[in-house]
Amino acid sequence: MPTHSENRTLPYSAQQMYDLVADVTEYPKFLPWCSAARVKSTVPQGDSIVMEADLVISFKVFRERFTSRVVLMPDDKQIDTEYLDGPFRYMKSNWAFKDVEGGCEVSFFVDFAFRNMILQQLIGVVFNEAMQRIVRAFEMRAQTLYGNA
Repeated sequence: MPTHSENRTLPYSAQQMYDLVADVTEYPKFLPWCSAARVKSTVPQGDSIVMEADLVISFKVFRERFTSRVVLMPDDKQIDTEYLDGPFRYMKSNWAFKDVEGGCEVSFFVDFAFRNMILQQLIGVVFNEAMQRIVRAFEMRAQTLYGNA
């Protein structure tokens, strides 16, 4: 099923980028197709924080809500997301942030499949472009929040 991975070096700190991606409630302000976000629970678990969150994705005539478990690992600057409920058969994603000279390296990976074959075929046509737009949206949000570093 569709997978996408990307590595970028950005002129921000790993902490800044981690904080930006971890702030799920802000997604509707800048993420394409994200029309709503709600954090249902946040529970500390050892060195991690486990969050359950709902996102509403609107694309053309489709509007779907899905729930994910988001594991925030602040010490490691990693965020893992696993699908719990909604239109997917499965969905997993991972963000990792590492400070490097001049900024940070951002690694992103996502793997998913929709239950609805029509939706799966529709997203399949534009999948890589959609994923690139999402990653660019995070990059542009960093620029808005942190300026041109």
